[in-house]
Amino acid sequence: MRGSTLPKALLFDIGGVCVKSPFQAILDYELAHGIPPGWVNFAISQTAPNGAWQRLERGELDMDATFFDHFHQDLHSKELWKAFNSPQSEGVNTSKHARPCNIHHLPSIDSTWLFWEMMRVSRTPDPLMYSALRRLKTSGKFVIGALSNTVIFPSDHPYSGDIRNDLRSMFDIFVSSAHVGLRKPDPKIYEHTIREVNRVARSSYRQIGSQESLDTNIKAEDIVFLDDIGQNLKAAKQIGMRTIKVNLGKSKEAVQELERMTGMALLDSGDVKARI
Repeated sequence: MRGSTLPKALLFDIGGVCVKSPFQAILDYELAHGIPPGWVNFAISQTAPNGAWQRLERGELDMDATFFDHFHQDLHSKELWKAFNSPQSEGVNTSKHARPCNIHHLPSIDSTWLFWEMMRVSRTPDPLMYSALRRLKTSGKFVIGALSNTVIFPSDHPYSGDIRNDLRSMFDIFVSSAHVGLRKPDPKIYEHTIREVNRVARSSYRQIGSQESLDTNIKAEDIVFLDDIGQNLKAAKQIGMRTIKVNLGKSKEAVQELERMTGMALLDSGDVKARI
């Protein structure tokens, strides 16, 4: 059966999977300013596919004043705020984190500050996932890839010199939305990634299982994909991939599921004891 066989390739999102989630920065900002939790993510997602955020992640906008102006407009849309507060809207948040506020008042958001805080937070590797990646990479049993919606920083910004080179070195392929002009959940970016996985498999001579070289015909069902966004996982499932949801602050549970799928011990003994 498809789900009972070992995968041949493992794909990882970056933000919220391999590094700390920018969603945490959003939630912290909303709570600190009395904004209903979920509003910022709702505003960003509802502007898809041609909001400022989506265009930045496809490389269609530079990270300049034009982007920040459009991003600010998206987060201050009266129409979206009305939709968010509609009883029929999935954007209405009943989280225990919610603070009393006047939901009829469109909140003022320092969108530029929030953007850079999201970028700052998502520079920190998740220790459990990072350790798991190292063990998977060392095993040589799988093609290890990144499939991430990304941005391109200005050449003179400190973040343009990637401080996560050690993390990047874990991957055989790194599919960046801003560089390929496609972003999740567009099916085309998953198709592109499968082609890249097979390109690497054809050129590699590491062992995988009992074979002398990596399988040169890796299909969607041979791939496990980890992401923190449901829509991205749904799209992956629709083309046949197996998926693991990485929930905010719960990377340990995701690594446990990855252990089950790969048959490898990926958590340290202390982490194993903590989950019992």
